[in-house]
Amino acid sequence: MKKLINNPEYVVEDMISGMIAAHPEYLRKSDAGNILVRKESPIKGKVALVSGGGSGHEPSHAGYVGKGMLDGAVAGAVFTSPTPDQVYEAIKEVDGGEGVLLVVKNYTGDIMNFDMAKDMADMDGIKVESVVVNDDVAVENSTYTAGRRGIAGTVFVHKIAGAKAEQGASLEEVKRVAEKVVANVRSMGMALSSCIVPAAGKANFTLAENEVEIGMGIHGEPGTHRGEIKTADEITEHLVTKILEDMPLGKGIEVAVMVNGLSGTPLMELYIANKKVSEILCEKGIKVHKTLVGEFMTSLEMAGFSVTILKLDDELKALLDEKADTPALKVY
Repeated sequence: MKKLINNPEYVVEDMISGMIAAHPEYLRKSDAGNILVRKESPIKGKVALVSGGGSGHEPSHAGYVGKGMLDGAVAGAVFTSPTPDQVYEAIKEVDGGEGVLLVVKNYTGDIMNFDMAKDMADMDGIKVESVVVNDDVAVENSTYTAGRRGIAGTVFVHKIAGAKAEQGASLEEVKRVAEKVVANVRSMGMALSSCIVPAAGKANFTLAENEVEIGMGIHGEPGTHRGEIKTADEITEHLVTKILEDMPLGKGIEVAVMVNGLSGTPLMELYIANKKVSEILCEKGIKVHKTLVGEFMTSLEMAGFSVTILKLDDELKALLDEKADTPALKVY
């Protein structure tokens, strides 16, 4: 195993210290543990957003803490859900009196622990609501989930719900718009290689030299099938076709697109994939309002990418275009 780490037991703590050193104008670390919060939190009169999960998906989620997105991010161990106590402390840290929305990816541990934290906060009199993101169209159930997994589409939930909260909307309104995004976002990914969890010291699955995994999860969960590597156009067309089969889009519909690298794929290749996404949508008369290409939700050093398509209406489009300023995403 070759990794630029110190002690495998302290990779999350070391990473957080480095993030704080790099982005002190955005972030501060909670005294309660591996929780990163917006520097000016709590913000009175504003609904707060908290997300998080296992580490190893950077810049998710701490990279989206800042104006117009998250108020707090909870970092569990690598590929491991944060504890209920961690999430509870994050809720208390960011609550400005108008309540807190939890954005949770659909993984069994995350659902259980965030729900427990919500119950703890409710007993303290803090208003807490939650939404569950399940955008992955590849498989219905997986190693870590009952139902569809939450993957890169979560970033669109952060952006749009965060914009609504920044406008001063109520907790009920912020939750409503977050659920609207969840209902209209779909993703699917593929892997060219596996990744190595530092504490394990070995790959969590193996692929032959000419083999790819289609539809895998961000923790290395099995996808729909394995096969010989094909061209970028062929692979991208397969992913987009599966998304559009699940969420048919008529001519004239506007969408936002995210081509997300899993960390080990050059930006050159992501742009090549986006070329095909754009061509497919153009041929179908689907209008692309905004495209994001880069690394938004990764999987350690895994090579591969995912495609996310968000169906827009006037409300979602306006909120997507609102200003955001975070370490990993700036929209002006």
